[in-house]
Amino acid sequence: MTLLLYSHIITPRLQYVAEFIGSELSAEPFQLTTDKELFRNFPGAKINYSSEKICSEEFWLKPHSLLSETGIKQQSIECFETNGQKAFFKTDGDFPFDIFAASFYLLSRYEEYLPHQKDKYGRYAHENSLAFKESFLNVPLINIWLKDFRDSLQKKVPNIQILESNFHFMPTYDIDEAYSYKHKQWWRSAGASVKNILQGEWNKINERKKVRTGEKQDPFDAYEWINSLHRQYKLTPRYFFLVPRKTSKYDRNISSKEIALQKIIRQHADKYDIGVHPSWQSGNKPELLSKEIATIENISGKKITSSRQHFIRVTLPQTYRHLIAAGIQKDFSMGYGSINGFRASVASPVYWYDLEKEQITGLLLYPFCYMDANSFFEQKCSPQQALDEMRHYYNVVKKVNGTFISIWHNTFLGTDKMYAGWREAYEHFIKEVC
Repeated sequence: MTLLLYSHIITPRLQYVAEFIGSELSAEPFQLTTDKELFRNFPGAKINYSSEKICSEEFWLKPHSLLSETGIKQQSIECFETNGQKAFFKTDGDFPFDIFAASFYLLSRYEEYLPHQKDKYGRYAHENSLAFKESFLNVPLINIWLKDFRDSLQKKVPNIQILESNFHFMPTYDIDEAYSYKHKQWWRSAGASVKNILQGEWNKINERKKVRTGEKQDPFDAYEWINSLHRQYKLTPRYFFLVPRKTSKYDRNISSKEIALQKIIRQHADKYDIGVHPSWQSGNKPELLSKEIATIENISGKKITSSRQHFIRVTLPQTYRHLIAAGIQKDFSMGYGSINGFRASVASPVYWYDLEKEQITGLLLYPFCYMDANSFFEQKCSPQQALDEMRHYYNVVKKVNGTFISIWHNTFLGTDKMYAGWREAYEHFIKEVC
């Protein structure tokens, strides 16, 4: 049965968030109307999203002004606690706050369009976010709100048909440094050797020699080990490959002209979904993005329509506009490259809303909440702490039947002594949850 939503005005913002919430809650999408008489006489389940009550058999939600506004301005936000969770945009009616406006604020990343401090990589710093300041970064708050909203709707409108979503675990991997020693340009190997000598790292010099002569496996070569894990536990992962036109400070993968990297890409494309890992350089020169996509397509023989930004370098709205222009349909960059958690406070795929253009787009965003590099480099976690952190995110997402997306790198899952214990922690986690 269709759920009817009344509002005195239907804006792109309301349409966007109503489509998201409707798809999360109902077996059918919400039907929107501005016709008060049609709403009053509608025999099915209905939500009145306006400043005054219309009839007794409605679910009334008094709106905040955000969804009827245009443009971007500083919003006055005061958080309060309801049902054990933070909320904002407190209002009157059958629910304690405007879940439509609050969800839109978080999903659209409204705050990232406002003046803000950048982090050391020039990205939106997580410390600016409401979720970090109000200590709800570590939970999929919108999914939790929706669970409470669903319960309130069913009490008020018992004939509503509610859709129960299913939990999904999606392991993903970024291949941005395929090998530690092998298949690198001679000048890179020579420079690394000189650095090792100056720092007295004789073990690395010996290891490099053994790897290059075939006596020892490259420490970043974890591909078969990862694949065996997938086979054993029947996992369906995604891989993202970095194929920059040239090496740079942050783009350190071996050349895509190397047969070794081409072989890895083809092997994974034959088994799994793969995507592009847009280089750091493409953030400054977006014309490189199409070339990188074409490189992977030529190697794999597959159409590439998914991506994840290298270093999670996302600047709104430019990054997503560039992806759309390049033919990307799904992006897996919605998260932070500086801390684990829920950047958009959601654990469900959601279409990107271009706030400057006030436009719903066809770019589907898949939020991640855990990345190994955040645990190791930014949060300084031990393998055991990382395991506990993964358990937390897995459990909070499973509780709301969301999609748990993790990011790992082959570098962490190989045999490099720098990451000792991390392969074991990941394997322990997979065994535990699968």
